[in-house]
Amino acid sequence: MKKIAKIFAVLALFIGIAFSSQAQTQAPLKVGYVDFNTLLQSMPGIDTVRTALQKHQGTLTDQMDQMRAEFENKYLDYQSKSAGMSDIIKQNKEQELQQLQERIDAFQQQAQQDLQAKQQQLLQPLIDEAKAAVATVAKEKGYTYVLNAIEDVVLYSTPGDNLMPAVKLKLGIQ
Repeated sequence: MKKIAKIFAVLALFIGIAFSSQAQTQAPLKVGYVDFNTLLQSMPGIDTVRTALQKHQGTLTDQMDQMRAEFENKYLDYQSKSAGMSDIIKQNKEQELQQLQERIDAFQQQAQQDLQAKQQQLLQPLIDEAKAAVATVAKEKGYTYVLNAIEDVVLYSTPGDNLMPAVKLKLGIQ
C-alpha cells in the first residue's frame, strides 16, 4: 500500500513539474495592429502605380468612347433614314445596332475586369514588400499576431500596439 502511495506521489510530482514547466515555456500572447491600406498609400512607388492605372484606364475609356460614338452615329443615321427604309433594311439596321450595343456592354464588363487585374498586378509587389516589413517588425518585437486595423474588421479587442511607425521605419517611409 505504501508503495502504491509513493508511486502516486512521484507520478503527481512529475505531472505537476511537467505542467508548470509547460506553462512557463509558453510565451504570452502579444497582439499589434497596422492600418495596411494607409501603409500602402504611403509607400514609395504608389504614385507610379496610380499613374500607370490612370493611363490604362484612359486607354480603355478612349476605346469605349469610340464605340459609343460609332453607335450614336449609326443610331442617328437610322433615325433620320428609317422612314424611307424597307422593312428588311430596317430589321438589318436594328439588328446591327443591337449587336453593337451588346459588344459595347461586353467591352465595358471586360474593361472593368482588365482594370482590376492591372491594379492587382501593379500593387502586388508593394503588398508583398509591406507584408514582409510587417512580418519582420512583428518577429523583431515578439508579436504573436498583427491585425489589419481597417475600420469594422475587428469589432472588439483589448488594446494592442500600433506597429505602423516601426513598419514605416523598416520601409524607410517618413
